[in-house]
Amino acid sequence: MENFGVNLMLSFCGQDKCSVDTNGRLKLSPRVLTDFEEACSGNVVLHCLPEGTIAVYPEETFLLMRKSISNPAEKAAGSMVFRRSLRMFGALSQPQTITKQGRLTLPTAYRDFAELNSGAGVVVVGVEIGVEIWNADKWAEELKMINDHMMEKGMREMEGDLAAEM
Repeated sequence: MENFGVNLMLSFCGQDKCSVDTNGRLKLSPRVLTDFEEACSGNVVLHCLPEGTIAVYPEETFLLMRKSISNPAEKAAGSMVFRRSLRMFGALSQPQTITKQGRLTLPTAYRDFAELNSGAGVVVVGVEIGVEIWNADKWAEELKMINDHMMEKGMREMEGDLAAEM
């Protein structure tokens, strides 16, 4: 896609339904595999998010996220909250490689964390910088919460516009 002389490409968009096999492997869709191949040749980082899902980021993206913290050693020395943040990122992150067959092995602790039981419905959701792997029921709840929030925000915005016109 070209826009005003700049090449733009949609990456890590959409959602796919799939399942986790008994060995904890998830087969990614061809579209998602292409995105990861172009972004990182299959080297990714799994990260458990507080929402109860597993993020899968290209390794370079994950490193950029971590690099955005200026002077982490100094911050760690002076802040218990920052050290806890480092623990969360360290303990809940793991490098992984997508296999040539397009599978991603999810560690047992990560599957337990995100409630991704063998045979359970799973949704792989594009988040533009990677994907998130959701339990299908949790994803439905998250999507409803997002939609409810957007509708509520839109109503407040519209009420503000109407009040300003009077």
